[in-house]
Amino acid sequence: MARPDLAELVRPGHTVVVTSEVQRGVVDEASVLPELAAAAAPVVADISRLLKGARPAGVDVVHCLATKRRDGRGSNRNARLFGALRGSPLAPEVVPELGPDPDDIQLVRYHGLSPMGNTDLDPVLRNLGASTVIVTGVSVNIAITNLTFDAVNAGYQVVIPRDAVAGLPADYVDAVFANTLSLVATITTVDDILATWT
Repeated sequence: MARPDLAELVRPGHTVVVTSEVQRGVVDEASVLPELAAAAAPVVADISRLLKGARPAGVDVVHCLATKRRDGRGSNRNARLFGALRGSPLAPEVVPELGPDPDDIQLVRYHGLSPMGNTDLDPVLRNLGASTVIVTGVSVNIAITNLTFDAVNAGYQVVIPRDAVAGLPADYVDAVFANTLSLVATITTVDDILATWT
């Protein structure tokens, strides 16, 4: 099967950029996961560049944020990751490098590992007229991979700019791209996407 043309795939009017957990307490100096924050630092700058090109091109931006109360009430407790975050509240605030812009949409979830599973993301994307989702943020280990599968299963085309996502360790992230994500999504770069919007 022929690969779809990137310019058509990410054409404004049917494309939405989704950021996953690019928020305070996750990718900044106050991160509860400092190694992930360090890996994400250059990625945040590339996501910022992508959003600065998306908005004037007419491409919508949706920020997916995770939060929890300090006491954990209402949030999952059934995975080791959730236990590691116990007692650390997550601020559902986009890092300032990404804005947010007043036209951006922010969706906050209290549960789950995926920005899409059992959240408002799918209906919001459909109401925006999306057929392509550009996936950005953290982490390739869990949320990015989960979001990609959920979006593909919901019928969306998924585009992942490789320089706009982060995870740990680097060799694991490379293996996930080579053996999993490249089989279900179009892998590209921020610069290649921006070139189609200018």
